Amino acid sequence: MPLPASIEVVPPDKPFGSQIALPGSKSITNRALILAALAEASVTLEGALWSEDTQVMVGALARLGIALQVQPDPTEAGNRRITVLGSGGRLAPGGPPERPVELFVGNAGTAARFLTALTCLGQGCYRLDGVPRMRERPQAELFTALRNLGYRIDSPGDRLPAVVHGAGPRPGSCTVSIGESSQFASALLLSAPRAGWTVHVRDSHPEEAPYVAMTRELAQRFPHSGGSMAIEPDASSGSYFWAAAHLLRRPLGPGATITVIGWPTSGWQVDQRFPEYLPLPPRVSRQQDLGDSILTAAMLAPFASGPITFTDLGRLRLQECERVQALRTELTRCGARVIEAHDTLTVYPGPMHGAEIETYEDHRLAMCFATLGLHVPGVRIKNPSCVAKTFPNFFRKLAAPPPVGLGVILLDSRTRLPLPLPDLDPRPPTA
Repeated sequence: MPLPASIEVVPPDKPFGSQIALPGSKSITNRALILAALAEASVTLEGALWSEDTQVMVGALARLGIALQVQPDPTEAGNRRITVLGSGGRLAPGGPPERPVELFVGNAGTAARFLTALTCLGQGCYRLDGVPRMRERPQAELFTALRNLGYRIDSPGDRLPAVVHGAGPRPGSCTVSIGESSQFASALLLSAPRAGWTVHVRDSHPEEAPYVAMTRELAQRFPHSGGSMAIEPDASSGSYFWAAAHLLRRPLGPGATITVIGWPTSGWQVDQRFPEYLPLPPRVSRQQDLGDSILTAAMLAPFASGPITFTDLGRLRLQECERVQALRTELTRCGARVIEAHDTLTVYPGPMHGAEIETYEDHRLAMCFATLGLHVPGVRIKNPSCVAKTFPNFFRKLAAPPPVGLGVILLDSRTRLPLPLPDLDPRPPTA
């Protein structure tokens, strides 16, 4: 059963103790799926995230002739055990230019960028397309690098939709900038060993470099000759529960405890640092400090002891929505004083109130403001189903009784009736 058009979060009124298991990392899962497809033998990914972003990757790989088996994860409903029969870089043939093989990537930047590079290794034409927002997101730097390696990419405006003319491995060297997205470099690095490419990163953009480092280290440790790999939990998704514990400590007292199980320690995910920023310092940088969890940090700023300035936010404007503007608009809607200047937001402490939150089809905004609603009465989340992009059972985690959830009451904003647990998955699982 689909989620209602709007969900209201009712702040808890008594202490509880919860131990929250997280879904697998989206960034690691989609990188690992590409590496597994390119491997020489069967690779099993344990604890792989099963969400819209990873499902479109699995679907596209299947269309490219990669055999995959998807099984339930016995420990976390939001994960799967995915076995991939690696093809060593051999893909199903593409079509002729007038009938290319169609690959739909939704709004998954990782799928769009990683599959563009991968399909160059095939023979024939492959057309990649996504939702309207994905058509707005930048691709030019990746397309240029692939063209410099000798591949033909047809794309008016250098955005999706794009037709890749696969030509097989073509050894060569290219240079790519990560100023707009680290995914351009990661896409090239993942396929480079099979393609014979040497990839040079033109700039060491501090905001994006950690994700390139993740790609390099994952590729070094991956079982390319077959085996298994455990996907660590998603730190960005875990930030909501660290923030919830911080917000609820004051109204509910020390008896309210939230423990995040299996918090990652590899250093691969920049948002692994989130607990180090509680309480918030006066300045938090998207380049130097946090990744997507800087959005979560913004939910805590109205309750800080002084103004909090979030800096270097330019990349947020190019993601699932224009996140800088969205943060300012929706926090202001809830009573916060927020000043936007260039790529900086300053949030001042002050009283907050409930409001209906526009989520802009952005999973992170929906989950951030739902977290705010744990402390601020009357927060209503429009289009809550958008969390399916990376965390389909997020609302179930909020509503499930402790210790596996927070035991929070969620209301259908229209009917004012509590939502039962079975109704809190955006859609039935497909595997």
